[in-house]
Amino acid sequence: MGDPKEAGAEGPPAGAASRGGLSLLSQGESEEPSAQGSALFLGGNEVKSRAVVKYSSAPPRTAFARLEEKTDLKLPPANWLRESAKLGPAGTTILGNSKKSKPFSSFGMAYDFIDSVGNDVDVVSDSENIKKLLKIPYSKSHVSMAVHRIGRTLLLDELDIQELFMRSSQTGDWTWLKEFYQRLIDQKWQRKKKSKEHWYQKAILSKFLYYSINGDGAAQPVSSTAEQQESSSSDQTNDSEGASWPAPFEMPSSVSEDPSASSQGLKNDFVRNILWTFEDIHMLVGSNMPIFGGGRYPAVSLRLRDNNKPINVLTGIDYWLDNLICNVPELVMCFHVNGIVQKYEMIKTEEIPNLENSNFSTKVIKDIAQNILSFLKSNCTKEGHTYWLFKASGSDIVKLYDLTTLCEETEDKYQNPFTMPVAILLYKVACNMMMKKNQNKKHYGTIRTLLLNCLKLLDKSRHPQIIASANYMLSELFQLDEPKKEENSESPLNENSDESYSEEEEEMPDSDENGSYSTSSDPSDDSKAVAIIKSVGELSVPEKYKSIHQIRPSCAFPVCHDTEERCRLVLSYVLEGLKSVDSSIKKESDLPAADPSTPIPLKYEDESTRGGPEGLEKQMALFLDKMGSLQKGNYSSQSGMIPGSWQHKMKLQLILKSSKAYYVLSDAAMSLQKYGRALRYIKLALQSHDTYCCLCTNMLSEVLLFLSQYLTLCGDIQLMLAQNANNRAAHLEEFHYQTKEDQEILHSLHRESSCQGFAWATDLSTDLESQLSVSCKCYEAANEILQFSDLKSQNPEHYVQVLKRMGNIRNEIGVFYMNQAAALQSERVVSKSVSAAEQQLWKKSFSCFEKGIHNFESIEDATNAALLLCNTGRLMRICAQAHCGAGDEFKREFSPEEGLYYNKIEKEVSEAMMKSLKYCDVDSMSARQPLCQYRAATIHHRLASMYHSCLRNQVGDEHLRKQHRVLADLHYSKAAKLFQLLKDAPCELLRVQLERVAFAEFQMTSQNSNVGKLKTLSGALDIMVRTEHAFQLIQKELVEEFGQPKSGDAAPAADASPSLNREEVMKLLSIFESRLSFLLLQSIKLLSSTKKKTSNNIEDDAVLKTNKHIYSQLLRATANKTATLLERINVVVHLLGQLAAGSAASSSTVQ
Repeated sequence: MGDPKEAGAEGPPAGAASRGGLSLLSQGESEEPSAQGSALFLGGNEVKSRAVVKYSSAPPRTAFARLEEKTDLKLPPANWLRESAKLGPAGTTILGNSKKSKPFSSFGMAYDFIDSVGNDVDVVSDSENIKKLLKIPYSKSHVSMAVHRIGRTLLLDELDIQELFMRSSQTGDWTWLKEFYQRLIDQKWQRKKKSKEHWYQKAILSKFLYYSINGDGAAQPVSSTAEQQESSSSDQTNDSEGASWPAPFEMPSSVSEDPSASSQGLKNDFVRNILWTFEDIHMLVGSNMPIFGGGRYPAVSLRLRDNNKPINVLTGIDYWLDNLICNVPELVMCFHVNGIVQKYEMIKTEEIPNLENSNFSTKVIKDIAQNILSFLKSNCTKEGHTYWLFKASGSDIVKLYDLTTLCEETEDKYQNPFTMPVAILLYKVACNMMMKKNQNKKHYGTIRTLLLNCLKLLDKSRHPQIIASANYMLSELFQLDEPKKEENSESPLNENSDESYSEEEEEMPDSDENGSYSTSSDPSDDSKAVAIIKSVGELSVPEKYKSIHQIRPSCAFPVCHDTEERCRLVLSYVLEGLKSVDSSIKKESDLPAADPSTPIPLKYEDESTRGGPEGLEKQMALFLDKMGSLQKGNYSSQSGMIPGSWQHKMKLQLILKSSKAYYVLSDAAMSLQKYGRALRYIKLALQSHDTYCCLCTNMLSEVLLFLSQYLTLCGDIQLMLAQNANNRAAHLEEFHYQTKEDQEILHSLHRESSCQGFAWATDLSTDLESQLSVSCKCYEAANEILQFSDLKSQNPEHYVQVLKRMGNIRNEIGVFYMNQAAALQSERVVSKSVSAAEQQLWKKSFSCFEKGIHNFESIEDATNAALLLCNTGRLMRICAQAHCGAGDEFKREFSPEEGLYYNKIEKEVSEAMMKSLKYCDVDSMSARQPLCQYRAATIHHRLASMYHSCLRNQVGDEHLRKQHRVLADLHYSKAAKLFQLLKDAPCELLRVQLERVAFAEFQMTSQNSNVGKLKTLSGALDIMVRTEHAFQLIQKELVEEFGQPKSGDAAPAADASPSLNREEVMKLLSIFESRLSFLLLQSIKLLSSTKKKTSNNIEDDAVLKTNKHIYSQLLRATANKTATLLERINVVVHLLGQLAAGSAASSSTVQ
């Protein structure tokens, strides 16, 4: 054939010579074909016909040579049977001297135009078969054709019974069909030889066509040697006229190695492949009709007719259909008498149905075509089956048999020669649809049906590659990472059951009214027929066989109700694929025998248990070293597979698919809290991946990402097992359970690898520390893998999740070690010093917390980082308590270790507080200013309280204490100043002032002189006076609460402050009253003692008198237990006013 690149293109405009010279358009139309095609009006009946050349190997079209009258066609021309530039590569095929089409001709076309098969095209066949079918009602000749269904496409091939039975007599093949034929159809079968007249007409036609391409148009007879050549040629033609039937078809060795070469031996031998649309029927037709130029139109067909024999209906239909199929607008007939040329006659294609003695209705032909197609579509329902359409010579009955069903009754189903071509075509159509599966997922059901039917036809031992590939494609149809399909989906996936048609559709009722077909007639020969057309005359009745049972474009796709069911289905296909690959590896006998039903012993359990965390570190180092070597493409296979072979490529894909399926199963089990089962599945996923790593010569980044995800899930499972130790027995039972399918897949994996690469990650330990450590190592390994090939930046979400898990597991381990240290501390004797074991646990815990904090900070997770900081603080407290000792209750100073830890925390807290102060803009006038002032005041208050606490706990040396004193006083002052600016924080202001008073009292305890104490007391009372503002705000709030209108009509003001916390006010008021009472009493005592020594101090006398008066009023007020909160606040405000007035008076007296 010609260049296959031309396939699929539409034919050229009329007159173009580059595409084999086919005219696609009638005269007068534009050269560009219209989308609707051309409608020809023939015989007064409109028949729609459109032809598009998909492929042509014909040479550029040349004008035919008109022969002179009296030219003797019995004499061969000089160029007879010789190659010519005008003939091109098609050679004698164009001029009708080639063998008849082969039995598998439709398959050759189907392989070349795989896109059209199963979807767009109704019929694929030789044009001769199409013509023979459409002439059934007019002809008494026998019809014998093989019919196959691929999707919605029917493939038609001639089934030459004579040639078939001749072979059966010689080789013993097809004996079952011969016996069936003789028993039920023709009991006295014998081969019928063709007459001499047949060979005579064939010879002069060949010579006529060679004359017609001769350059000078004249006959050039040759010598008698040519006559001998003619005779020998006729003999050769006689010998080779029959179809070249093969023995029961076997795949060539080259095909078994490469599915793409599966069309070898099934070539497309046609000069032209044409997509012919006849009414609503789309056909891919092969044609060898010679086409010439030179008439009134750019293309004509040339025919030779005996002038003594008028043209009949059969010949007219034949000529008309040939011209329609090739879209040739004109027919040129050369008439002869006994081989002597008489005349030429030109006839338009649309005039052929009206010729004398050849009149026929084009509408009837259209009805015949539609009825035959409906009949075949309704009854040839099973893909992969070979149907036989048969009409005996002289009979009006057409019968359809299912040869596959008949063949299955014999011993060897491969005696059907169509079995392999059909299987390969099913496979190729499925492959083609798989390439487009993402474009339209509604074809998944069709693809699955095609592949399942393909697998039914293939022998596992003969065709392991196609079986493995088909099973892999079946597994690919199920999307493991997508939600299941809805049962009520509008997609046609779920319309049917497993097969394309239900039983009800295959059983056709016997009714003539609706054009259905009889499936059982009276003689016994009808019992084997699938369907029968009782009379060929019925085919001419419009819509007589119009069937409602159309071949559907898609078949059923199984509905998986949960993830496990979907994954199990995938794994079943993977296992079948692995078995096919393994069976094709010749080195299998060298491998140690293993029973798939016996679990394979795991040799790493004792080793990992013995090694503990240290052994885990070694295994991690080996793993990372192996990951590094993968980048270099190291390859190791125990079975001896050759890298790059189909076994190697296919097993890699199947193993990767199994690892994905097990990962999804593990994830589903994890969500169901079946942690033992989840660990078993993730172990199988990692074992599959380990085998993939051993076989892979070039690790893809996508596969590395899968491994990181597997290890992350494994870490999650180990953590959950550690946290659910109560149900350990059930988890252990689930972990050790294995299905037979899993065992067989594992057996296939062990043919290539020991599968121990990830044993460290999948051990189910009973030790909590070991489980937590394994979980942590899984996350660390997942993180390390993300460092390869820049996976971290390509998958940021997964990277963040891994780091979060690393931070979390390190927190878990840190808490585990911290709790162990606390337990040791509680068991330790009070007087005993801290043990080395405790210190080691502290270090481990602190290291884990520090690494976890780093993990969270690297992804800016402040919340979890704060949690780990809290746990670190708790650890520091445990350390401090351990060093402090329970018996040293009155020890006031920190030990060096305590001081070290405390100072570290103090420094971190103060730095964080000071940083936060920078973001509080208290000076800018804006709506956020009060909020910023409140936050800044709160931070100053907390810093002051911290330094106050440090001072009280005697932390550090004298210089540090002095620094703490100054800082505490500074921050208290700033906090009080900021709170005084706010109108809605009286309680906060009061609390700060009370703490300042307490700070002054603490300072007073370390003073020895009365003068110093008096000065401090004076400062403290001055602070008390400054609280008057806070009490006034509280007083105002209380008054507003009591003054609310009882009717409730008036709504509160929009800017009203939130209601006071009365409980907090009462608590602070009680503290204030007790501290004021204490300060006044101490002041009175000190002033009284000072007066005895020096009697001339007028200022002290005034202060003493004022303090005594206020102290007495305070005692009376606090003694009244029935006073309300507002009354007590009023008293305090009044007393503070007196105290402030007394201080002012004493100050003026001094001045």
